[in-house]
Amino acid sequence: MTHHLMNLRHVPDDEADEIRALFEEHDVPFYETPPSRWGISMGGFWVHDDSEAMRARELLQNYQDARLQRQRQAYEADLAEGRVGGFWQRLRSRPVTVLAACLAMGVILLLSLAPFVTL
Repeated sequence: MTHHLMNLRHVPDDEADEIRALFEEHDVPFYETPPSRWGISMGGFWVHDDSEAMRARELLQNYQDARLQRQRQAYEADLAEGRVGGFWQRLRSRPVTVLAACLAMGVILLLSLAPFVTL
């Protein structure tokens, strides 16, 4: 019976490449199905054997824990250096874009609620 190890929808290419390399390094016989263009099928990494599925899941869990720590440290470093910010930093760096987006959200909200307000 086949075992689905991981969904590939919204997975960055570098992460998928690292997982492929991890499985090949540890001789895990896997196959891959790509996600559909319109998001109907999920795609993913699959294995056939039950014992290989358990081993692959352990490898995948260890990899994802390590990646989480790396990404969290990179985000915290970017935050400390001021490369990542919130609304106010984005407003200061791109005021026209932010104000246009806020205006568009206001218009959409107004058009959505107008039928209920005029009752």
